[in-house]
Order: sequence, then C-alpha cells, then structure tokens
Amino acid sequence: MKIAISIGTRPEIIKMSPVIKELQRRKINFILIHTNQHYDKELDDVFFQELNLPKPDYELHPDSLEDHSHQIGNIMIRIEDVFRKEKPDLLLVQGDTNSVLASALIASKLNIKIGHVEAGLRSYDQTMPEEVNRRLTDHMSDFLFAVTSTQEEILLEEGISKEKVFVVGNTVVDALVNSNIENVDKEELLKKYNLKAKDFFVFTAHRASNVDAAEDLEELLRCLRILTNYKKVIWPIHPRTERSLNKFGLDIPAEVLVTKPLGYIEFLSLIEKSSMVVTDSGGLQEESCILKVPCITLRENTERPESVEIGSNIVVGRNVKKLQAAIEQFINSTPHWTSPFGDGMSAKRIVDLIEEKSNAKKAI
Repeated sequence: MKIAISIGTRPEIIKMSPVIKELQRRKINFILIHTNQHYDKELDDVFFQELNLPKPDYELHPDSLEDHSHQIGNIMIRIEDVFRKEKPDLLLVQGDTNSVLASALIASKLNIKIGHVEAGLRSYDQTMPEEVNRRLTDHMSDFLFAVTSTQEEILLEEGISKEKVFVVGNTVVDALVNSNIENVDKEELLKKYNLKAKDFFVFTAHRASNVDAAEDLEELLRCLRILTNYKKVIWPIHPRTERSLNKFGLDIPAEVLVTKPLGYIEFLSLIEKSSMVVTDSGGLQEESCILKVPCITLRENTERPESVEIGSNIVVGRNVKKLQAAIEQFINSTPHWTSPFGDGMSAKRIVDLIEEKSNAKKAI
C-alpha cells in the first residue's frame, strides 16, 4: 500500500503531523506533497522542524496564490503529474482548503481512494470557500474521519454511507499533546513580548469575510479597539490581512502589539498564558478549548458547534455589543469545560482503520 498525503497550509501541516508520524512508526509507504498554497519558506521550515516532519517529496508551487479558480486549477495540474508517476492507492487530505479540494478532485478522477481527516464540519454558510471545499471533498471520499458524533450525524443525513464514516477525534489534540509546550520557558516568552500571564488577549484575523473588503476590515478594527479597553492585545498578523491593511490605508491601534506569524510551539505557549483568544480561525477555536482558554469568534457562524455548546466559545461576528457582552461573560468566569475534541489517539485510530480496510481488501 502506498499513501499520498497532500498538505498546503500551516493548519494542515499541524493536524496531519500526527498521522505522518504514525505512518513512519509503522513503516507504511507514503509520499508527502506540499502544494505550497500558503508558502513562506522561513515559516514553513520552522513548522516542519518543530513538528519533526520529513521534507516533502514534492512541492508544487502554484502560479497563482490569490485567485481561487487559478489556484485550484494550478494545483490540480501539478498534482496529477505526481499521482500518475507515484500511483498511490490512497490520498489523505485534512480540512477544507483549496489544496484539499484540488487534490481530492484529481484523486477521484484517477480512481485513487480518498481519506478525509476532519470530515463532516459544516458552517452552513455557502459564501465561505471552505464550506464548499469540505462538502465536495466529503462526498468524494471513501474514508471520512469525523471528529465527533455531531459530524457523523451530519454526514449520514447528507446520504453518505455509514460504512465510510468513522468517529476518531481530532488530530489537533494529538499534535498539541506531542508539542512539548510544557518544556517552553513561559516566563522568558512573556518577557520577550512584555506581557504578564493572563493579562493579555491573543487576536488573529485572516478570513476573506473579515479582511478583503475595506468596510469589513474597518469594523474588525473597531472590535480590536474594544479589546484594548480591557487588556493588552498581541496580534500575530496574517500576510493576507497585512496586505489588506496596506491596500486600504488602515492603521492598527498603536497600543496593539503586532508580530509576524509565530512558530507553532511559541504560539501555543502564548495562547496558554493568555486570558482570552479573539479570532476568526477554526483551528484556534479547538486549540483554545483544549488549553482551557476562552475563545470569542469573530464570525457569524462556526463549524465547531461543540465549542459553543460546552461554553468555551462565543460567536459574535463583528457586532461590538455582542463582543463586549462576551468579554464580560468570560472575564467574570472560570473555565470549567472538558474538551470534546478527542484524547490524543486520533492518528492511531486513522491508521488502524486504513490498515484494517487494506488488509480486508487483500483477503478477498
């Protein structure tokens, strides 16, 4: 059996890293393909080093990094050449990016089996490119690795065969458990940024719905100013957001500490020591929950409803009144929830299932 793993963004690198290590541990043949959808050599290298991952066997470097159709088309053209050369039996993808959809489309056309890690997430917002990507990928996949029974129910309601759906937890828990953030000198890290434990917020924003239009970005900055009325704010800024700020001539409040994107372990350590996370990221809703740090989501919806149900996350959009109410609620409460996202054994379950199905097929 030969497995192809396609990754294209930093969240995919993080969440697929436990699966890659489990395949290595079992000496299962795989190739690693980096589509370079979000590519920054310095930062990508840091992530691969921190997570102790092998160098990709292929890097695709699509010509266009902005336009959705060109990006997907370029990745499809390049990855088809890889698939035809390598002839994998199974493609593994994670999440909902353009890389995931492009890779899955070509695998489907070439009759390569597809395993979708983190299947069944739904925001029910068709204006989000990620929602379209994950829906289409789910319906092309042969192995749908769902995080919780919530996603399993969604997939079954959409008509996907129960035989294809497996509840395995989220590999983000595996990655976090194995990150060794307990070995980080947190005091030194806080000193580096002139911060005090539990006396600052971590802020991130990168979604098109928040940063691609001037009026939306202005509203986002109003939310950011509200945060500064409560505590210090550190913002590891996303390149997409930085480009939009420059394009529209908008200024970040002077009291906000802006940094370049951070390495995985340093970023996790800051979250752990923060008072709250305010974000439009999907993955951060999970990581903050696992680390027992409250999260406020600057979107109108979430594909992680479990985080809202257990009280670790409040969805406010860019509504200033809702944001203030959420801050007040979290500031006056103590985290009490139990993470619903798994036990750190998701990668083992995924590889177990792949091997089990592969061996069953050979026995026929």
